[in-house]
Amino acid sequence: MKCPYCLYEDTRVVDSRQEDDIVRRRRECDKCGKRFTTFERPEIIELWVLKKDDRKERFDRDKLRRGIARACEKRSISPETIEQMLDKIEIRLRKRKDTVVRSSDIGNLVMHNLKKIDPVAYVRFASVYKEFKDIEEFDEAIKEVR
Repeated sequence: MKCPYCLYEDTRVVDSRQEDDIVRRRRECDKCGKRFTTFERPEIIELWVLKKDDRKERFDRDKLRRGIARACEKRSISPETIEQMLDKIEIRLRKRKDTVVRSSDIGNLVMHNLKKIDPVAYVRFASVYKEFKDIEEFDEAIKEVR
């Protein structure tokens, strides 16, 4: 890390503190002796979603939250439970090697998690995600959760 005052290449860390997801480091220049602070945070790798029509768009956690919340409307599912599910899904997506994720993979992860939490929310989400055309498709989804 270069000194911001004299641009000397060698500085040393005299104090380091973790603050949430940021590391705050107090540094001292070996040449001029001045101190300065740096902040480090992990680089978040951008996720891209490959849509059914082969378009790519940035992963949007808020968009996913809205879809899940719509499926969970008027159910006894807390916002905290939805956030925990979103965290679990996003962590799983970010652990993948590829930064491009199929929308179908995201949909399947949501359905897998909703099935464990609430069968009605699962069927609601599945009906939109899988674009149910008739009552038989609803019946199949209901059979899956029974």
